[in-house]
Parts: sequence; structure tokens; C-alpha cells
Amino acid sequence: MFLLPSLVPLTLYTLIPMAGSFWTSLHEWDLITDMRWVGLGNYAELVGDPDTQAAFLHTLYFIAGYLPLVYVGGLGLAVLLNRAMPARGLLRGVYFLPVITSWVVVALMWKWLLNPASGIVNWALGLVGVSGPGWWTDPDWAMPSIILASAWKDLGFVMIILLAGLQAIPREYQEAAMVDGATAWRRFRHITLPLLSPSTFFVVVISLINGFQVFDQVQIMTGGGPGGATQVVVSQIYDLTFRYGRAGAASALSWLLFALVLLVTIVQIRGQKRWVTYG
Repeated sequence: MFLLPSLVPLTLYTLIPMAGSFWTSLHEWDLITDMRWVGLGNYAELVGDPDTQAAFLHTLYFIAGYLPLVYVGGLGLAVLLNRAMPARGLLRGVYFLPVITSWVVVALMWKWLLNPASGIVNWALGLVGVSGPGWWTDPDWAMPSIILASAWKDLGFVMIILLAGLQAIPREYQEAAMVDGATAWRRFRHITLPLLSPSTFFVVVISLINGFQVFDQVQIMTGGGPGGATQVVVSQIYDLTFRYGRAGAASALSWLLFALVLLVTIVQIRGQKRWVTYG
């Protein structure tokens, strides 16, 4: 009975729409005329569709660049801000501010910063004699542009989670290792990282799920271009629905994405026993 207040909106706004989405995936539907039953035809078509395969590859490309960057950067900030320093609380707030900033604002800001002709980044590179790339206008640099903007926005979230994990590590472990003559790197490698593994596991799972669902920054910065170089899975779902009027295929693609995210999450949960240390 205590769960009923949360179960009602969960059912109305999540479970029922999910069931409706699966039912739609078994039909051809342009959002206007009546549905036409096709069974698993949408799934079979999508599996063999080169555009869909490219969208999944672009999504994996984004994750491969985004995840290490956001984790290493967040860990570095967490370690730095875990030490005593002036204005430490202010700095924590400043680094967390992008997390609560609208993606529209962040994407437009980075689109301006990385403007090949008038952006500050290429201007700064020019001062040291480096010719800046085309960034989001260049097929080879468009995805790195999105990765850079995404990592910058999410650094604060990773920092906060890892910072909480660092503060939960008993100080006695570090002091005992210092007495035994362990260097700072050895203490970090053999004490901090293992005891930080639960926080790392949480960050990796959440970041992977968010990475598979990347959309806002792509839509605002590149619109899936140039030349489809940044067309990710959720962008493909959006285009299938609203540009091509294929809601059935879009629903099927959303379920394929859901299955992939679920599979990756299950693998992570089962694999955590090998490297996550609780206590």
C-alpha cells in the first residue's frame, strides 16, 4: 500500500506507454492513417538496414570517447577537491553547475565555441600556430565535438559521486600505508581505486545508459550531420517518426536499443563481482 502512490504514475506514464510502443512496433503506422499489421517485419528490416547499423556504430563511437573522458576527468576533479584548499566548496559548486544547466544552452555554447570560423577554440589554437579543425562542420571532427561537449557537461555529476566515494574511505588505511612507506601512487592504486570501485561501478552503469540515449546535443549541434556522421540511434528514432512518418519502425528501433542497453547492464552487473570491492 505504501508503494501504490508511486506505482500509479509508473504504470500510467511508463509501463502502459512501453506496452503501447511494443504494440506499435508490430505495425506500419504514419501517425495519421490506421495501423497495418506487419508482425516482426520492422525488426527484420532494421537489423539489415545499413542506416540503422551506422547509427548503432556512431552511438558506440560516442560511448567509446565519452566514457573514458568523463570518468578520468571526474576522478581527477574528485581527487583534487577532496583535499583541503581555499574556496573548495565554491569550486565544487562551479564544477557541478553544468550538470543542472539545460542541454540547449550547453550545446549552443559549445557550437559557438567550436565554430570553425569565429569560435574561441580555433582562435586560441591559432595563437600558438595550430590550424583548428572544422569541428562540428567536419565529418571527421563532428563526433569528437559532441563528445567534448558531453563530457564537459557531465564531469560534475561524476565528480560528485566519486567525491562521496572518496570521503567514505577510512583515513586509517591511507595513514597505515604511509607508515609502511607506500608512495602516493601506490596508495592511490592499491587502496583508493579498489575501495572506490562501488562508486566507479555506479558511474559507469549510469554513464553507459546515458551514452546509449545521447540525443539532445546531437540534435542541436549537428542534427545528425554532416553527411550522417553523427546520426545516433535516438536521432534515427526521431527521424523515422517525425521526418519519415514510420512510427512502427521507430518503435521497433527503440526496443532494439532497449534490448542492447539491458544486455550491457546485465553483463556489467554480473561482472562486478570480479572487480567491485564492498568493504
